[in-house]
Parts: sequence; structure tokens; C-alpha cells
Amino acid sequence: MTSKNERKTEALVRDALRELGYGEPDNGISVEEQKSEIAKVKSLLSKASKNAKGNAGYPEFLVSSQKDAAFLIVFECKPDVKKHESPARNKPIEYAVDGVLHYAQHLAKHYTVVAVAVSGSTASSMRVSTFLVPAGSSEYKDLTNESGEPVRDIIPFDDYYRLASFDPDVAKKRHSDLLAFSKELHELIWTKAKISEEDKPLLVSGSLIAFMNNSFMKTFSSLAAEDIQEAWLGAIKKELSNADIPQAKKDTMLQPYSTIAVHPNLGKPDSKTAKEYPDGVFKEILSRICENVWPYINVYHDFDVVGQFYGEFLKYTAGDKKALGIVLTPRHVAELFSLIANVSPESKVLDICAGTGGFLISAMQHMLKKAVTDEQRQDIKRNRLIGIENNPKMFALAASNMILRGDGKANLHQASCFDDAIIKAVRKMKPNTGMLNPPYSQSKSDAELHELYFVKQMLDCLEPGGTGIAIVPMSCAISPHPVREELMKHHTLDAVMSMPQELFYPVGIVTCIMVWIAGRPHAKSAKKTWFGYWREDGFVKTKHKGRIDLYGKWPAIRDHWVEQYRNREVHPGESVMQPVTTADEWCVEAYMETDYSTLTQEHFEHVVKSYAMFRLFGRENEQEQEAADAED
Repeated sequence: MTSKNERKTEALVRDALRELGYGEPDNGISVEEQKSEIAKVKSLLSKASKNAKGNAGYPEFLVSSQKDAAFLIVFECKPDVKKHESPARNKPIEYAVDGVLHYAQHLAKHYTVVAVAVSGSTASSMRVSTFLVPAGSSEYKDLTNESGEPVRDIIPFDDYYRLASFDPDVAKKRHSDLLAFSKELHELIWTKAKISEEDKPLLVSGSLIAFMNNSFMKTFSSLAAEDIQEAWLGAIKKELSNADIPQAKKDTMLQPYSTIAVHPNLGKPDSKTAKEYPDGVFKEILSRICENVWPYINVYHDFDVVGQFYGEFLKYTAGDKKALGIVLTPRHVAELFSLIANVSPESKVLDICAGTGGFLISAMQHMLKKAVTDEQRQDIKRNRLIGIENNPKMFALAASNMILRGDGKANLHQASCFDDAIIKAVRKMKPNTGMLNPPYSQSKSDAELHELYFVKQMLDCLEPGGTGIAIVPMSCAISPHPVREELMKHHTLDAVMSMPQELFYPVGIVTCIMVWIAGRPHAKSAKKTWFGYWREDGFVKTKHKGRIDLYGKWPAIRDHWVEQYRNREVHPGESVMQPVTTADEWCVEAYMETDYSTLTQEHFEHVVKSYAMFRLFGRENEQEQEAADAED
């Protein structure tokens, strides 16, 4: 039974929540007291009584939000600060901390929970402890602010949400949920709406921009099926009209969305579809994106959400996985580029094949982290990110991605990177850092579009002494080609790193990263090139989720790689320094001393088996077999 003094503590919490805006109308936040109408919560707490008798039990306050249906905040109150916390935190009836953790651990089977323990019957004596229990975990930890200090006050909902979101376990779980949702969304869009492969990511990015419009966000669920497409395009137009970009670019960007806005399968449902989706399949798609993707947008600013969906949709494309033309750079490699370039607020970053903008987004976030003043931050967004993308639909994705990330779209160009007028305009901006993942398959049909021509074009745009980084097929590093001589004639090959063989899984292409110093002839530099053996990034192939950092090895491997490169360290089996010319192979395998001390019987057997498979069936069959193994 709740005591009179405990009601005083509850009143303090209630007043604090009210003052912090939890009760504001239309904010999407719901505060429930000692009960819940949420079916999942009722189920999880149906036997959660603190006396362990198997009855239902509820915390004093339970806060949920439409912003993220998988996130809860719970409060447990005690009037006496001496009853704040027991030594072993195992007396939930008597102590506030013990009690709130008891409920949080029940709810964490499905939700990410912030657990707030409050004791004291006056504002001056009130003691607050705050914990985080990530979804799917029974482990709790202190919720801390950006400085690592534990949260000791009751704070606004958005602050709880933001601080919880940067916990590595929470971020990992949400990323995993997003991957699972992308597959679900693919099935819905494909089977019920029959949207083409290349239009699916546009549908996602357009919807996210439309949700930026408050009016559309609040009303789309009540619109008639035949009115939603027009309202959707209207919301996109309004958001683009607010963007700081020239009208011509807005028109170019809007065009791909206009096609989707008149797609017959997204309008009023026919008699067959109406049985399953009486409000139309488009409203169903929008509702799911709003619930499952929108919550990530304002929290994970370094996350290329649009690129993630593009990549996931690509996995489910039948036949040639490269049919859509562009193989997007994995997120962790985009991050690696920013670290290799050591970007700062003084960097001016160019990507001449911008794709969905993954390199620019990653660079922007690294630059913003180092910015000190608002002036620097505005300068980064307005002047220091330059992108070129030829494909109109991909350009729309890149521009929308940058809008969703906050800014930086003013210098995106929809044009060929070999367009003289565009290149002239880009050079005037004096970029000093280049990042590039060029189209890979075009050299077969047009020798003038060999990947190294894109590398040369990027380097020719950079200021002398600037750093240009490209990820290209390994054949560029080992096969003779005339452009290699042109490259070294004007630029210095600073480093080459051999990347994991399945980096772009399920697309089968072996790649390397090249780092160049622009405008410094290689021979005149008279410096050795650093070669790194970066074949193991810790990622593994998994069923359904593709290639992921399942065991959390990437951060340590990434830091080791970057430290090696920056200090030009040489280790047997890992790296080497070597003078090279246009006639040499530009890869570590040609020069590195083998470290036989790490060779095991397992390694030996794997290589022999792989070689036997290659001899019997060829490389393609070997990769197909490995892909099949990953799905088992």
C-alpha cells in the first residue's frame, strides 16, 4: 500500500514531469501511473509483483512515446532517502533502485528501458539515480551524459532518449532492428505495391522527407487513400522549398519523386487489395516507415539510413547483384576513409561519384565533432562538402540524405563527373580531400571509364598536397594500364591497403584502398609507398543480416589500422614500405614478409580446400558455395 509520504515523492516526480513538458498536448508522450494500457507492457508485467507471488506489478510512473514504440522510461519512488538503494540491489519492495531495476528487467525483454529511482519527500532532499537496460538484456548500467557523468536529475524526455541512444548496446540493437525491418519492408513494397527496385529507396527517402513536414506527419494517417500521394508529394515540395539550394536543383531532385506520386498501386486500393489494406497499401508503408525508421533520423546523424536501405534492397534483387549499377560503400569503410584522411573543420571534401552521399555524411559528422564554434559548423555544412552524382535518382537519394542529416546539400551537383563546366566549378572551391568509390563494371563496355580514370579525375580536382582516397578493384593495383603512368606523373601513391575479400558481400569483388597525394609527381616525391594487409575487419557473414560486426571486433581493428597507417608502421604479416613505379604491382602481397609463426593447420586446410574448389569449379562457384554456407 502506498504511504502518505510516498505520495509526496510521487507528487514531486509528477510536478517535475509536468514542468519538463511531458504533459504538453500533441507531443506524442504518454505518462501512466501504476498501470498501463499498452498490451505488451501489461503482458510483461502480468507476473512482475515485487513480492514475487506471481501477481501483476507496476512502477509508479511509466512513460512511452510515439517517437519510438520500443523505448520506455519507468520511475519508482520511496519517501525516505535511506531507502534509496540496498547494498545488493535485491530488495525491490523496500528500496527505490532495487524496485525500478526489478520492473526494468521485466520490460527489457521487449523494450529499451531507462529506469529512474527517486527517493525523498522534499525537493531539496530528493535523490535520483538513473539506469539503462538495453532491450534483450538483463544487465543494467548507469545512464550517463556526454561527459560520462551519471544522470542525477529528472530530465526532459528527448534528453533521456538521446543519452540512451548512444549506448553501444542500444545502438547495435536498433541497427539490427533496422536491418530486419528493411527486409520486411522490401517484401511489402514488392508484393503489394510492385514498385521497381530502383524506386524502392526513393519511396523510403521521400517518405522521410515528407515526415519532416509537421502537417503531413500529423495528418497522413487520417487522409483518404486517394489523397495520400498528392499530400506526400506536396510535403516533399514544401520541405525542399525550405532547403538552401538553387531552384534548378530542387526541380531535378523532385522529378524522381513525382513518378512515385502517381504510381497506380499506391493510390486507391482495388477490390482485392482493399480486403487486406482498406486504407491503401501506401498508408501501410508510410505507417511502418514512421514507426520503424523515423525514430533513427534525429538521433544517429552519422548513419546513412537511405544508403542502408539501398544496400538492403539490393540484397533481395534477383539475378546480377550489380544490376542497379552502383555498389554502395559499406558504412564502416566510409568511416575509415574519414579517419585515414583525418578530416577536420579545415577539410574541404569532394566525392565525384557521391551515390547516396555516404562518404559526405561520414566526413561531415567527423568534421562537426572537431568544430568548436557555430561559425565553423555552419561553414562545414555550407562550404566544405562537395558531391557530384550523375544518376538523377541517386542524386535525389544523396540530396535527401543530406537534408535528413541536417544540411550540406548546397554543393551537390547532378551531372557527369567528366563534365568540364562542373569540374571547373568544383576546382574553384579548392577541395583538399577526395573520397571515391567509382562505378566498377563499366570498363568492360567503355575503356575510357576504367576505374582509375575516375581516380585521376578526383585527384586532378584537388589542391596540390591534398589527400585523395579511393576504393577500387584489386585489378587496378596489379594489372597494367596506361592511366597508371598518368597518375604517377602528377600524383604520389602514398599507400595501398588490401581489403577483405568479401567486403562488398553479396557482390563478389576484391578491392583495395589507394591513398594518393594530389599534385605531387610520384618520382619527385622520392618516397616509399606504405602497403597494408587489411584483409580481416572482424565482420562475418550471418543468416539474414549479411556481413556484420557480430562480435564487436571492428572498433579495435579500425584503430589499429589507422594507427599503423598514420605512423607508417611496418610489421611482418601486416605491412611493408616499398618503392614502386608504374610497372610494379601496387599491393602488399607482392612485398610483405610472411609471418609463418601464426600459421595453423586450420589455415593450411582452408587454403588447400579453397584452391581445390577454384581448380574444380572456378572462383564464381566457390563464392556461390560460400554464400550458401552463410545462409545455413
